[in-house]
Amino acid sequence: MNGVHDMGGMHGMGPIAPEANEPVFHEPWEGRVFAMTIAARTVSRGNLDHFRHQIEQLPPGDYLRLSYYERWLMRLSNDLLTNGVVTHDELQAGAAAPGAAKTTPVLTAQAAHTLGAGRRSARRQIPVPPQFTVGQHVRARNVHPVGHTRLPRYARGKQGVVVRDHGVFVFPDTNAAFLGEQPQHVYSVRFAARELWGESVSPRDAVYLDLWDDYLERP
Repeated sequence: MNGVHDMGGMHGMGPIAPEANEPVFHEPWEGRVFAMTIAARTVSRGNLDHFRHQIEQLPPGDYLRLSYYERWLMRLSNDLLTNGVVTHDELQAGAAAPGAAKTTPVLTAQAAHTLGAGRRSARRQIPVPPQFTVGQHVRARNVHPVGHTRLPRYARGKQGVVVRDHGVFVFPDTNAAFLGEQPQHVYSVRFAARELWGESVSPRDAVYLDLWDDYLERP
């Protein structure tokens, strides 16, 4: 998907200022948003790729203005409204309307712990033949999908070299749209910085991207 969230290679966003000893959550409400997002798995249809796509669909002005967990909160609110879990009035009031149907079964503390501890791996242990091999020259396809994708704009149409085969993983583009996992190989591809940004950058620099089979083609 082409959008403001795809910031790789963009200018004018200001310097990156790493925070020393950065905490997991800067404010208590951020931890609550994280917990509510995990809990919402019991009443909402989705997966990690769909989650990312929902954030990508936030209005550009909101995406740039909001902090990380503010985006999570807006995404969660939109998701619960879309799936009919809450109404707009309930969301504004912060409480269920009198007589509103309650989710059954109730999310218990033990169930919440299980949800929070569970990790859903995108790796698939199935025999899928690789389309490319280590050392092979490849080109990132110059495509502009309307849905979710993990192929950054700055690499599209650029040539690189496969340096590692990570194995077989769920394909984000179809998984985000509930069109099936379509597992395929993911490769670490080395792109020279000059291939991406021209002769003005250092010839010693390079960028390594993890890219799926469907993102690549032979030059």
